[in-house]
Amino acid sequence: MAAPAASPSASSEDPVVFFDLTLGGEPLGRIKMQLFAKVVPKTAENFRQFCTGQTKNAQGRPQGYKGSKFHRIKDFMIQGGDFMNGDGTGSTSIYGTSTFADENFERKHDVPGLLSMAASNSGTPNTNGMQFFITAAPTPFLNNKHVVFGKVIDGMDVVRKVENVRTIKDKPVMDVTIAQCGEM
Repeated sequence: MAAPAASPSASSEDPVVFFDLTLGGEPLGRIKMQLFAKVVPKTAENFRQFCTGQTKNAQGRPQGYKGSKFHRIKDFMIQGGDFMNGDGTGSTSIYGTSTFADENFERKHDVPGLLSMAASNSGTPNTNGMQFFITAAPTPFLNNKHVVFGKVIDGMDVVRKVENVRTIKDKPVMDVTIAQCGEM
């Protein structure tokens, strides 16, 4: 297999965030992710703030990934982040809008463990919000359609556990929940 083409690299200054996951209420493990803040600063910051819960909703309550579930599991990715509706139909951002534009497509979906925006409306351009996915395999068919904004730096074994949860029509039969999340 050829080495991947050179691409902008994340630096030690890029934020590191984490998810502590449960499966059916039982601890599953931690996923640590480094965000590509230098490459896609708006996208990375949106995700970071939803990990920390520092963004408030209209009622002044923290909003974010804590307590939300992975709602879609396919053979090439695990998808979550819909803390509004829990089913992939919700969208919001830290920017006061439900969606925001694609920043760029510099990073490619060339390896497992990449963190990418799950655009609202089945891949409609410029509809990034709170939903994301983590690749479980190279997914070149998603290049130039979804913004890659981070990578798993520890816990790929946990991603594999989620990937192997039994599903019905891509929906997990047991809840895979982000029990805790934040910034390292």
